[in-house]
Amino acid sequence: MSTAMRMRCRLHIQVDYRHPPIALIHKAVTRDSITLNSYCSRSVAIRRHENTMFASYRLYLRFVRQSVLPAAALGIFFLAVPAVLMAQSVPPALESPAARPPQVGPHGEKLLGMPKFHDPAPYDIDEHTGYKEIFDGRSFTGWDADPNIWRVEDGVMVGETLAGHPKGNNYVVYRGAKTRDFDLKLQMKIEKGGGGGIQYRSVTGIPWTRPQPAGLPPYDLKFMMTGPQADFWFPVSAQSASYTGQWYSENTMQGILAYRGQVTQALPGQPNRLVANIGDKQALGGYVKVNEWNDYQIIARGGVMMHIMNGQLMAVFIDDNQGSVNNQPGLIGFEIESQPCKISVRNIWLRRFD
Repeated sequence: MSTAMRMRCRLHIQVDYRHPPIALIHKAVTRDSITLNSYCSRSVAIRRHENTMFASYRLYLRFVRQSVLPAAALGIFFLAVPAVLMAQSVPPALESPAARPPQVGPHGEKLLGMPKFHDPAPYDIDEHTGYKEIFDGRSFTGWDADPNIWRVEDGVMVGETLAGHPKGNNYVVYRGAKTRDFDLKLQMKIEKGGGGGIQYRSVTGIPWTRPQPAGLPPYDLKFMMTGPQADFWFPVSAQSASYTGQWYSENTMQGILAYRGQVTQALPGQPNRLVANIGDKQALGGYVKVNEWNDYQIIARGGVMMHIMNGQLMAVFIDDNQGSVNNQPGLIGFEIESQPCKISVRNIWLRRFD
């Protein structure tokens, strides 16, 4: 085949010899330009047919990518969703009735609609589901108490110090359980002066950091508690009155880590930090009843410790140091401090979560 004939075929179909149709032409055509032109025409037709097929295949791939695959993915998603939803469970007691009657969906499915919003059950200090009463109102069974200070009177636990008779701190200790995660409910009254509080997650037997008043024997460490305390003070002064409800660590160098009205948090290796305000410290004192019974609650879960008086949140301390002494199971008890002072406690209920 002459160079001119090759050029004519190449220009006519605009391909090179590596293409199969041209290789066929090159092999078969050896005589004249008429035969070459015939094969070139056939090659062009074949190429056009191939181009049409390739174009159709590209359209098919585009259709698959844009329509079929997304639809298939959606189908898989919607098949998976019911399984996910069915795997979730809601406690029946937390479910609300529907805001309107159920409806039927386009595919016959039952549509429950939105829940009817409702208020929680009201505050009730006498609600004791899951609680155990830990003071029988007749004796100190299950408790360690110094009989010189503590007594049972008319179904009430009473601790009292007298004017002119100095006394150091003293505690009545519940020995029936060591607990970390719990709810504690009780009623408490403080009279005459002085102060005290509720010990929890506490221990006994730790050497005391402050001496007894002059002339008194050393402390009996069986009655001395170290650990977190929910404070309760008689309002002999504005400062002492402001202590009630706060988070305090008895017999350690931590001191007050959440004043009344504060939410504070301690992260590992860091000091406690204010993260929120509950309210004004002095204003919250209006919830405390003087010379009367007060509802007192403590909620402790993990590193979170909440103090509640008469249904009002007073202080929250969050200790995220897992190894902290504040995060360990411990004893519950009550403190009396200073003189004269009279502390009365009744209706002591404990609900444990550990």
